[in-house]
Amino acid sequence: MTALSKKQQTEFEAAAFRRLVAHLRERTDVQNVDLMNLAGFCRNCLSNWYRQAAEAEGVPLSKDESREIVYGMPYEDWKNLHQTEASDAQKSAFELNKPHK
Repeated sequence: MTALSKKQQTEFEAAAFRRLVAHLRERTDVQNVDLMNLAGFCRNCLSNWYRQAAEAEGVPLSKDESREIVYGMPYEDWKNLHQTEASDAQKSAFELNKPHK
């Protein structure tokens, strides 16, 4: 494996993150419940991880601000435009797969 400098690693990770966020913004047909059921994380998880990383560095970021970074718009706007009611099957799968805290 090619040895990467810390700077390169950070830059590549940031580029991958930006690409993931862009992909999720384009795929509005994929609901968060589907992501949770298949991958164990969703857009909200990603925004929480972003907020936690900022706070770990002493940068206060609200839940709404971090969600807007991930969704590309206020979360309520995204929900109104793209979120559909979860089906019974999706809800059942979520209950079986949800993370245990």
